[in-house]
Amino acid sequence: QVQLVESGGGLVQAGGSLRLSCVASGSIFRIIAMGWYRQAPGKQRELVATINAGGGIEYAASVQGRFIISRDNAQNTVYLQMNSLKPEDTAVYTCTTRAYSSPTLWGDYWGQGTQVTVSS
Repeated sequence: QVQLVESGGGLVQAGGSLRLSCVASGSIFRIIAMGWYRQAPGKQRELVATINAGGGIEYAASVQGRFIISRDNAQNTVYLQMNSLKPEDTAVYTCTTRAYSSPTLWGDYWGQGTQVTVSS
């Protein structure tokens, strides 16, 4: 099993910044990709950003240019630097990873989520 622990959420004023962190641990043979999703009240969960083992990055259009995803492969950690935050960024942000727990067995794993609230 792979466990994910997020940190860094909180309350911030519009225009401010927050940095989320997520550490993966447990039976990790190889991580394929790590990323962040978010879900606002009454809305579906949506992709925020992902980064794969080769460094390839994908952002949601709504955060492009404001958020930066990065990864520390040695520490199995992914970060999300969120700048110029808007009230519509308010959501529970959840870390996810696609990883091999053995040479042949892979799965998708999710953290518990961390609340980000942006006040206007």
